[in-house]
Amino acid sequence: MNTSALHKISYGLYIIGGSDGQRQNAQVANSVVQVCSEPPVVSVCLNKQNYTHELVKSGKAFSVAVLAQDTPLRFIGNFGFKSGRDTDKLAGVKQLKGVTGAPVVTENAVAYLEAEVISETDVHTHTIFVGKLVAAEVLSEGEPMTYAYYHQVKRGTTPKSAPSYVAEAE
Repeated sequence: MNTSALHKISYGLYIIGGSDGQRQNAQVANSVVQVCSEPPVVSVCLNKQNYTHELVKSGKAFSVAVLAQDTPLRFIGNFGFKSGRDTDKLAGVKQLKGVTGAPVVTENAVAYLEAEVISETDVHTHTIFVGKLVAAEVLSEGEPMTYAYYHQVKRGTTPKSAPSYVAEAE
């Protein structure tokens, strides 16, 4: 089986926010999917080891910031290569408090979504959170960043905790 075929699946690049009412955090993710349109429902897949997973699970809500294609690599890295348990990844980042209490990153975002969790599916190392939209806004007319652009043009890397991580063949 050639698992590099998984690299041919198209993704975007997003910042997912979560809060349990007292603590908040956000992380980079590439696995956001529109599930249906009436009512509008989306899903996100998060690693169980991630702090944001813990906050989304307990807070029953999440936000999705759709990153712009021109987002600086260091901004993305701030949300993807360190833990919110050790540092405040949202410090100094333009954001708003969503209607669910989840932080909504607006900096470098072309749009945002906010959802209340309506179901969860356990998938080994990750959880798929399905949420009904409660808020959504277009912030700019810029191009959304694709995961392919992130890798090919920005030369970004994928952490092992990402659902799309595939170990390089030796």
